[in-house]
Order: sequence, then structure tokens, then C-alpha cells
Amino acid sequence: MIPTAIKLSRSAATVARTAKLGPSIRSPLFRLVHGGINGSNANPVALQMINYALSHARSQKSDESYAQGLLVLEQCLSTQTSEGQDSAGDNSRGMVLLAMSTLSSERGNFDEAMEKLQKVQDLTSSSFGVRVAALEALVGLHLELEQDDTSSVLADKCLELLVKNEPESNGGDFINARARAVKGLVELVHGNAASAESFFQGLKDNRAITGSTALSYGEFLHATQNFSLAKDVYQNVIQGGSKNEELGNSNALAACNMSAEEVSLGATCALGQLEAHLGNFADAEEILTKALTITEERFGSHHPRVGVVLTCVALMFRRKAMLEHSSALLIQEGLYRRAIELLKAPPLDTEGTEANVDRSDIVALARGGYAEVLCVQQNRKDQGEKAKGWAEAAWRNRRMSLAEALDISNTSSAVPIIDARISRALRMQQLREELDQAYRYAM
Repeated sequence: MIPTAIKLSRSAATVARTAKLGPSIRSPLFRLVHGGINGSNANPVALQMINYALSHARSQKSDESYAQGLLVLEQCLSTQTSEGQDSAGDNSRGMVLLAMSTLSSERGNFDEAMEKLQKVQDLTSSSFGVRVAALEALVGLHLELEQDDTSSVLADKCLELLVKNEPESNGGDFINARARAVKGLVELVHGNAASAESFFQGLKDNRAITGSTALSYGEFLHATQNFSLAKDVYQNVIQGGSKNEELGNSNALAACNMSAEEVSLGATCALGQLEAHLGNFADAEEILTKALTITEERFGSHHPRVGVVLTCVALMFRRKAMLEHSSALLIQEGLYRRAIELLKAPPLDTEGTEANVDRSDIVALARGGYAEVLCVQQNRKDQGEKAKGWAEAAWRNRRMSLAEALDISNTSSAVPIIDARISRALRMQQLREELDQAYRYAM
């Protein structure tokens, strides 16, 4: 490891020297990081080293390559000016910490990722966009960990920044909308549709909003059954990544499960689910297959995120088979088994594991769907009942039961929407009913 560290140190030093020589052709990763902060207000050497570290870590998608990428970022952090001395220094430190948190979260080290994000809040001279990006990522990680109360507190803290600080005039509207969308996402996960709507107001006619803000808004529209507009928003998110980078606003700076790559993947996955909900199964299969390919290329074929997308694909085939009165048991079984394996669900014969499973929404949906496949086969029915009981015990979503989530006997409004960013299930029908009730009271 020591020789490797020396080699990486030399490579990073070479990157730093290259940066001092002048501008070069930037990779998409560099444009993404650079787009969040004006180049004159951040250290160009730090930006180059961030790009190098991210590229190196993801080149092999191994624990070793990620550790080496983090090593480069630690060296980069140590060369920055002390905290609070100037805006450029704090912006650079903040961007390095955001990159470190992203690499840690991609390997499942959420505690380390959140520690780095918390440190960004101590950079009092950093830009508003840097701190909002860190808080947004913290909210996203806590939602993925199903720590909903903490996510709500952090989302409120993000909104407080709007009151205490006036965002920069250049891109200030983007940051305001983004901070409000963070709270809107939390309310959406909690099932508070009327409250969520209040935070997404004003976005309908704002086509310039993209990234995590637009995706959360699209999911709200999807959940409240505004399918046509939701589809437009999802497509704009998928197509708008490069356009957003060119704008050079703070909306482009993001980390962890709210990064541009995760948002684009989440929008693709959501669009595929929407097409399935509408019965357009050929389009749904094509889009979800694309999402699966992107996920495998981005994270590697054994990452839990692949299991999340596979669950979406399996549920699409399940819905197709039921509505078309066809059979796709072998396809569903293969998808569910692979998803359960990648999601690292504990074996059925391990007692007491249901309460501690990660990504419980997705694991329970995958194992519950798998149980259905087993139960229709007489010689495997006992195994299916056991899997069903395990899935029901693991299901912790308070907005709907697992049976409701898997029930498509009525209309498309009875199915969940999986947010691939945070590995959570959102329900459509209950949210629509809440909005209708709120409107009746208002009248």
C-alpha cells in the first residue's frame, strides 16, 4: 500500500503542476464540480485533484481504488488554506469534503460520508451553494438510512439558511428552489402530500430547474397522478444534465445520493416505472434496462444500487404479467433472486434479522414479490409462505402495508414509486387522497 500511496502522491502532484500551467480540456466530472462554483472563487489545483481522485476511484470500482482516491483527496485537503481565512479556500475545502463524502457513500460507508458533510457546515466563509449541497446530501443519506426524523431536522436547517443568508444573486433562485425541494422530498417520503406541495410551488413553469430539485418535483407529480407533467419533468432531468453544467450555477454542485449521476439514474428509473404504471410495458422495459446498464457501469455489477433497479424491473414484469394475464414466473424469479442477493438480504432461516435490514422498503418488495412467485408453485408454497412472512416483518413503511404495495388489482394508483436515489417507496393513492381532503377543508 505504501508504494501505491507514493505513486498516487506523485500523480496528484503532477495534476497540480498541470493545473498551474493553464486550462485544459475538462472531463464531465470536472465540469460538474467546477460548475457549482465560479472558477475565480475556488482553487483550480483542488478542482483538478478532485477530478483525478474521482476518476481514479471509479476506474476499477474496487475497495482499493476507492481508498486510493480518498488518499488523494486527503492530500488535497491538507494543502488548502486554514478554515475561515477566505472564501476561495473554504469553497475549495468544501468541495474536497463533498467529493470525499461521495466516494465514501458509494462504498456504503455512510458514517464517514456524513462526517465529511458535517464538516462543510463549519466552513463559515464557504458559499451558500456549498453548504446547501452538503445539507441536501445529509438529508438524502438519512432518508436512505430510514432516519426520517433526522432528515426532517436537517431539511429545516437547510431552509433556515435561506432566512439567515441571502443567496448569491447569480443562481440564487436555483439555490432557493433547491433548499425548498429538499424539504419537499422529506414531506413526500413522510406521506404529507399537502405539505410537500407547498414546497414545490412555482416549479411548474420553471423549465430551468433541473437536477435533484426537478427529480423530487417529478416524483411529487407522479405520486399525485399528474402523469403527463411528471413524464416531462423526468425527461428534462435526464436530458438536462449537460445543460445545467453549462449554466455554471450552484445547482450543479451535489454529493452522495444527490449527485448528478444518481439523480439522472433516479429519473431514468422513475420514468421507466411511470411507463409501467401507464401500461406502456415495451417502453418501460427499454427504459429500465437502460437504467440497469447505467447503474452497472456506474457502480459495478455487484453494488446494492443494482439490486434496487432490478427490483423495479421485476415489479414491472410482475405488473405486465398480471394485467396481460400472462406468465413470466421464470423471469421474475431470476430478477428477484438476483436483487435479493445484491441487496444483501439475510437468509430466511436467520431469526430476528427482519428488524435490522438495510433498504427495508426495497428488500421487502423484492422478497415479497419473490414469495408470490414461490406460492403459486405447489411444491414451493411452504418456502413462499416463509418468505412472505419475513418480508411483511421487514416492511417498515408506515404509509402503506406490503400487501397494498404489491396489490395492483384496482388501478395504477395502488402501486408504489421507488426512488432509486434513496431506496425508498412512495405511494400514489394515499397522497392524492390527502391533497383532495386538504382542498376540501380549504374551501
